[in-house]
Amino acid sequence: MSAPPDGRSAINDLGLERYSARPLTMDDSRGVFELMAAEELEGLGEVAIEEADIIGDWQRPSFDLTSQTIGVLAGDRLVGYAEVATGGRADASVAVDHRGRGIGTALARWTRRVAGRDGSDSVGMPVLEGSPGEALLRGLGYRVRWTSWVLALPGGSGIEPQPVPDGYGIRQADGEQDHHRVHEVVEDAFLEWADRDRESFEDFAAVVTRRPGFEPWNIRLMTDPGGEVVGACIVQLSEGCGYVSRLAVRRDQRGLGLARALLVDSFAAAREHCATRSEVATDSRTGALGLYEKVGMVVTSTWLNLAIDTSGRR
Repeated sequence: MSAPPDGRSAINDLGLERYSARPLTMDDSRGVFELMAAEELEGLGEVAIEEADIIGDWQRPSFDLTSQTIGVLAGDRLVGYAEVATGGRADASVAVDHRGRGIGTALARWTRRVAGRDGSDSVGMPVLEGSPGEALLRGLGYRVRWTSWVLALPGGSGIEPQPVPDGYGIRQADGEQDHHRVHEVVEDAFLEWADRDRESFEDFAAVVTRRPGFEPWNIRLMTDPGGEVVGACIVQLSEGCGYVSRLAVRRDQRGLGLARALLVDSFAAAREHCATRSEVATDSRTGALGLYEKVGMVVTSTWLNLAIDTSGRR
């Protein structure tokens, strides 16, 4: 991988001499978590992200901290950060008390250069609708690539159980062979609408089975009468919330109620492990928003994936 754009130059382009910049290390995961948690608390009134999410992403074999991250520091304090994964998927955050000083603009320019350097035609990142991040990126010429929603079950409600056809069953994944089957089903389904390269099993394992806090019950799978895995759901437990991060059913098995049955089972498994809330996320590329609303889930937040060409065109 080629040398990254110089972090110091990215900041000093705007004359921000009081700051320093450097690539991040795994030891910075807590600092990045605190930046992102503060943004979520401001915008959502609660914190959804966990440090485990950041560690999982950073430990993917396809991700290189040295050349794909940058941290902005005021003295020893991390006050801004950005990262760009393969395919031009970026994320960034700036401390609330350091906004309005050009850090966000410098980081956006850095992510654009890094994505272009690594061969992506565009770079995009998720921002909460109506947030300062949206205003900043729109002002820089970013456009909406897709919309995402987080949905939750209203307090005290549940999803009506969905029976599965005779011979089908749900169980937790049991070992690496099952994990490979789940990865295959999920990737086949997601690549029907996601414009990206196929995720390797090693990257999948980094953010799922090697994610700090993973337990075997987090992966629920659907089997057909022959015992073949035809659907899967990954549910994580965070601060009392059972959060479904991935849900997929093989194309030739759809229309049988398998996705709904997996969703009901996953939320029930999370409640057995003391979850008091149930959440799922989807986006406009999947066409699944109506499915979740139909079972009684309601949108609690809307996120925009804003993107811009790396070539300099808007």
